[in-house]
Formats: sequence, C-alpha cells, structure tokens
Amino acid sequence: MTKQELFNLRNGTDVRGTAIAAQNDPVTLTDEAVGLIGKAFFVWAAQKTEKKSPKIAIGFDSRLSSPHIASLLAEAVSLSGGDAVLTGLSSTPSMFMLLQSDFGADASIMVTASHLPYRKNGLKFFLKSGGLEGNDVQEVLQIAAEGNFAQGKGTISKKSYLNEYAEGLVNMVRKQCGEEKPLSGKRIVVDAGNGAGGFYADLVLKPLGADTSGSQFLEPDGNFPGHIPNPENEEAMQSVCKAVVKNKADLGIIFDTDVDRAGAVSPDGEEINRNRLIALISAILLEEQKGAYIVTDSVTSDGLAAFIAKKGGVHRRFKRGYKNVINESKRLNAEGKYSPLAIETSGHAALKENYFLDDGAYLVTKLLISLARLTKEGKNLLDLIKDLPEPKEATEVRLKFETPDFKAAGKDVISDLTVTAIEKPYLSLAPDNCEGVRINFDKSHGNGWALVRMSLHEPILPINAESNEQGGLKKILNELYKNLKNYPFLNTENLKKSL
Repeated sequence: MTKQELFNLRNGTDVRGTAIAAQNDPVTLTDEAVGLIGKAFFVWAAQKTEKKSPKIAIGFDSRLSSPHIASLLAEAVSLSGGDAVLTGLSSTPSMFMLLQSDFGADASIMVTASHLPYRKNGLKFFLKSGGLEGNDVQEVLQIAAEGNFAQGKGTISKKSYLNEYAEGLVNMVRKQCGEEKPLSGKRIVVDAGNGAGGFYADLVLKPLGADTSGSQFLEPDGNFPGHIPNPENEEAMQSVCKAVVKNKADLGIIFDTDVDRAGAVSPDGEEINRNRLIALISAILLEEQKGAYIVTDSVTSDGLAAFIAKKGGVHRRFKRGYKNVINESKRLNAEGKYSPLAIETSGHAALKENYFLDDGAYLVTKLLISLARLTKEGKNLLDLIKDLPEPKEATEVRLKFETPDFKAAGKDVISDLTVTAIEKPYLSLAPDNCEGVRINFDKSHGNGWALVRMSLHEPILPINAESNEQGGLKKILNELYKNLKNYPFLNTENLKKSL
C-alpha cells in the first residue's frame, strides 16, 4: 500500500474510508490499511505513554464492517507484542472514559465513521490525555507508511465497558438530583437510529425511573433501516419528532451512530437542535456561573449571541470543526477566562467538567438533570429558552466547485465577497467573523446575515443565511447569486433554485 493511499485516509482527526465496496466506490479502508494503522498506532502510543507494550482497548459501533475491522486491529496490536482488549459494541465517548477508569488500558481505538453511509468506516484514537489531533494522526500514518513496527506475541481478550459508562451517568443524575428515580413519571423517547446509542434507554433512563415506551431503532443494525443516525438529518429529526408527539412524551432524544452527538425534541414535537440546543445547555451552565465564555462554531445565529449575553455569558464564535471549538475553549481557560462549553450546531458538545469530551449522552444527561429540577418547580425545559430570539427564515445552500484547485478558487471567492461587503453601503462585515466571510445585510436588503465559507474536507462552498423578516432570505440569496454566478468553476444551481 502506498504512502499516499494511507494519507488519503486521514479525515481531520480521524481515519475514514470505504469499507464495503459499491459502484464507483471501491474499498479504501482495506484489511492491509487497517493492519498497518493498528501496528503504527501501537508504536506511536508506546512512544507517547512511555510504555514498551501499552494495552489498547478497541471498540466499535453498529456498522456492518466494524467487528471485522476491530478484529484486524486487535491482531495488529498482538503481533506487535501488545495486549488488545475488544470491548464490543461501544460509544465513542465510552472509549475515552474507560481510559479514566480502572479498566487498565493505556490507549483506545474506536471503529466508527459517525453518521456517514453504511459502506464507510473509520478509526478514532484516544490516549488518557484526550483524542488525537490532526498532526498526531499524520504521525501515525507516517509510521504506517514507513513500516518500522514492533514485533512480539501479545494477547487478545474481551471485556465490555458500556455498562460501567452508563452507570456513571446514572450516578451523576442521582447525586445532583438527590433522588434514586428523579425521572419517575416522565416519558422519554430515545431514537438511536440503529447505532450504538440504544443502551441509553435501558441502562440510563429506566434506572432513573423514566418510561421509555415509544423509543425506536434501539437495536444495533449496520444497515440503518430506520433512518440515517444523524441529528442533523431532516428525515431522522422528523421521525423522532413524530414519535414524541405520538407517544405524548416529555422529551425526545436522538443520537448519531457513535453517540458523540445528540439532539432533543420538545413535547410538542419541535426540534431542540442547532441554535436552540446550544441556547438550552448555555442557559443551564450560565445559571451555574455568570460571565462564562460559550464557544460555538461560526454558523450560530445573532439571536443566540444576544441570548447568551442576556443570560450573563460571553459568546465566542470560532472556526467549524469540533476540535477547533474545543481547543479554543481550552485556550480561553488557559488565559483565565472560564469557558465551560465548546459546542457546534451539529450537536457536538464538549463540557469542561467532562474532560472536554464531545459526548452526546453526557449532554442530554445534563438536560435531564434540569428537567427533573424544573419539574419540581412546575416548569419545563423550554422555559429556559422562551426568550431566545429566533430568525424568521434560515437556510443552508451548498455549492460545488468544478475545479481540482478548489481551495485556491474558494479563497478568491471569499476575498472578492469581502471587498464587496466593504464597498456596498447596505452590507457590512461581522466584527466577530473567524472563517470565510460573514456579511450583515441591512433592513432594506434582507435584514439578516450570510456566512460563505469553505467546507472542512470537501470541494464545497456552504452558504448559511438567516433573515429576521419573511421574504428577507430571498433578498440575501439573490444578492449572493449576483456575485457568485459568474465564477466558471462554481456550480451555483442550488443557489438559483433557492431564489
């Protein structure tokens, strides 16, 4: 396998590729690649932990290819002289948390490709200090390409950790609520999308007294027959919203495949997602400490910024990518600026109190603690965000580049739009912009804003836009279309269709 083929598998801080072949989509996460990466991670982990033979735990989500990939990784570790522990069906957060326990592992690998189609799969890596950064993954792939591996005869064993992980969440709720079953009388619907999150209903909610009838797609199934396990997917959200209304639930919860992201649904079937979810957890944390810095990704609304300020917080927009917002929150804390939360509109949420681990189950557990407390006061969760200003209209439009040099082309587009925003009197640049170009439109030209940026990994130019008036979005998008339609390397059909 070539060095370039290995390096092509890197996806930010993960490794991802095609594990099951389809037409025009050959297998790239091959058995050879998995074996090489497993041996390379063992060498890298030995260096970082300063242990000759680190013990490595290996877990996986419900994807069809996951058990096979996990077994290949375990074999690679054992052939390197290390001890591999197969944890079976696991969530990504649990694979980090076991390193904080007496489980006995020194590092871990999670086999998952998050919300991607069933054919895809990937690897996420952890040390006790946290998940690997992009440059760490690059180092692992470099070792894999060079082939200088350790040799020996280690062991392969099996030991689950998911029950202990769930028990930790249960104990947290009981401790903070002061009751054995603080969710008694509450019906909570869980939608796991046939991913790894089905455990939450039986191992967390039921011990706390909740009625979980009406929950759906709890059984792990790598074909994902219910819907894509993704809180950002419209079909998935509609499905859980309908289930909440049908079952007269007090709350709905939806997880992605590996449970590092989550969304919620109110009793009336309305999504508590994106800006609303950020506002909700922000309100909870700002009740605990005013003046805290809330770090979000760049596409959050102006209404959310106003809401956080009203609650006594400081809103910090930052670059998209869950590692980016986490690292920014860590940086603020290092400067002495208390920042308890780093969160993306995608549902990735990392709390300082929880090792800055992006953990969907921990996030919704924090919501449940507030639900239990508010119920005693005759209130509900939505009371916390009843004064959240929400836009009248919002959308995301994704434009595809039709040039191999899309990064340079995108840079030119964003530069040109920046000049346009400066020159036109009815436009202005957002003062807290941190990626792409965020443009404010005055009341006569859309009464809102638009963010034009580059996708993190794809040849795509996403446009996020919001307006505070009906019909304003069309004005904003039309202005952008006039500026973007003349670039020969940019397909603007999706933007034209939205007008």
